[in-house]
Amino acid sequence: MSKATKKLAKADRKATHEAAQHRDQPAVKALGKLSEGADQPPLLLLGVGTMVVGAALRQPVMLRTGARMLASEVVATGIKSIIKRSVDRTRPAKAIATGKHDFKPGDSKDHDESSFPSGHTAGAVAVAGALAKDVPVLGVPAYALASGVAAVQMPRGKHYILDTVAGAAVGFVAQRAASAAVRVAEAALLGALKRRRR
Repeated sequence: MSKATKKLAKADRKATHEAAQHRDQPAVKALGKLSEGADQPPLLLLGVGTMVVGAALRQPVMLRTGARMLASEVVATGIKSIIKRSVDRTRPAKAIATGKHDFKPGDSKDHDESSFPSGHTAGAVAVAGALAKDVPVLGVPAYALASGVAAVQMPRGKHYILDTVAGAAVGFVAQRAASAAVRVAEAALLGALKRRRR
């Protein structure tokens, strides 16, 4: 690890540990509970639900938006899971309690050693991007909510700043990849329907 990297990691730990001193405050706990809406099951359900409503109302844009949201969350989950399985990083709350902090290549299955990257941030950014793609007017509020999800992870003692930055990057990449896949699938489906009508 280079000198600059070590300095950055140290600053990241210091700032996050200071923020995490507020983790037992009622406001932080309340916001933390709200941020659980960016966990995998709620976001997957949101995507599926949007698709179902879009199909029931015969609204192609809503159906596509739901598919894009679902695909973005699935891809984001896949990417962050691969990274988490190859990097061990102690969550801030545990590091504060024990005085020990690891940030290294590894394959620990311990939840307290899977801080990097932030899955909540990855999912929130991915779904926000998917929503903004089809409904631009909702882009700003969607990204604002995703930013809130990321911001509360440090006071909660769940993630470091670098974890959320990495999570946001994962979410961005996942949304772009999923959107491309949905676009190809939609074109193929429309082409198949046109051929059937001939």
